[in-house]
Amino acid sequence: MTTTLPAIFITLSIMISPSTNSSTNPEQLKEQIRAEFAKQKGTFALAYRNVQTGEEILINERINFHAASTMKTPVLIEAYKQAASGKFKITDPILVKNKFKSIVDGSTYSLNAGDDSDSVLYTKIGTKLPVYDLLYLMIIKSSNLATNIIIDLVGAQNVNKTMREMGAKDIQVLRGVEDSKAYEKGMNNTTTAYDQMVIFNEMAKGAIVDKESSDAMVKILLDQAFNDKIPAYLPKDVKVAHKTGWITGVNHDAGIVYLPDGRKYVLVLLSKELIDDKAGVAAMANVSKIIYNYFISQK
Repeated sequence: MTTTLPAIFITLSIMISPSTNSSTNPEQLKEQIRAEFAKQKGTFALAYRNVQTGEEILINERINFHAASTMKTPVLIEAYKQAASGKFKITDPILVKNKFKSIVDGSTYSLNAGDDSDSVLYTKIGTKLPVYDLLYLMIIKSSNLATNIIIDLVGAQNVNKTMREMGAKDIQVLRGVEDSKAYEKGMNNTTTAYDQMVIFNEMAKGAIVDKESSDAMVKILLDQAFNDKIPAYLPKDVKVAHKTGWITGVNHDAGIVYLPDGRKYVLVLLSKELIDDKAGVAAMANVSKIIYNYFISQK
């Protein structure tokens, strides 16, 4: 993968402190976050937005990353947009299949249940399930099979068009998952921290399609099964509607953090070229706690 900026090469430290305090000064906060990231070998990006005040904290926010499964949030958005326009209903049945076309030459390929984070859906091949069920599995279990079926339904080009309309200018959803011919040619789904912040901010405001659709998407994202980054060190009464993504050397998390008092903020954490994935994930969890401490200090 081509690196836009050089990776930071500093002696690896996997020691973390979940109770790390945060500065109340935004510039000092950024330095604290950079120092945390600098403990790892890899490239990191962060985008934070206070939904109430509009305050932003940005680090490497325009660097392009392999999107991994964070591309599934734009696909979710497009599905709800098309449903609202009457193209189909979220409750409509759809065939569960495992045959897809490469964007390179139209040749067919299938997914392997052993390589997917959800294998149960493969037992439903040949049957029909509601669109909602596939959207739910696509987000909370990061089902690759569900994702490819939904992308065939809504169209990757339509996803990108909607992203541009929302102001997310760099997200690229080119294809489904495991299109090896496209991967070999470098035709990958990509994202930036800034663009992920844009779409989650709109969702947090209830401005994607309409409030009902935005709330429905948030409800799905709140059930996320993988919680080792943004939510990991946050208080149990803090809820996070988010989507993770990972491949070798790449680990992401992006979503909306809800406090019990009704306040909320958007946080995006992206990483690539990680030498130690476990340590990179721990660093992102620690930065999430640093951001949380900063946010509550602003009250």
